[in-house]
Amino acid sequence: MDAVRASPATLGPAPNAASSRDDLLMAKAKELEAAFLSEMLGHAGMDADAEGSFGGGLGEAQFASFLRQEQARMMVEKGGIGLSEALFRAMGGGVGNA
Repeated sequence: MDAVRASPATLGPAPNAASSRDDLLMAKAKELEAAFLSEMLGHAGMDADAEGSFGGGLGEAQFASFLRQEQARMMVEKGGIGLSEALFRAMGGGVGNA
């Protein structure tokens, strides 16, 4: 939350103030899309023990969420499903920059 607050150096009318705000909003929108995709991958069975995996067990089950999170983050980095753009606009990003 502190990143959203303006510091004394950015209080005046700065030409790139809207751009930095939009960058922050887009970063948060991408985080939300990655969290959504991670949950969907889990529900799609990405956590299921598969033949030929590392042997299953409690350790693999505990670390599967880290793998899912990284896979979701990479999906978003490569374009995702378009959810981050919709979230960005819903949060007010890009307004007044045209």
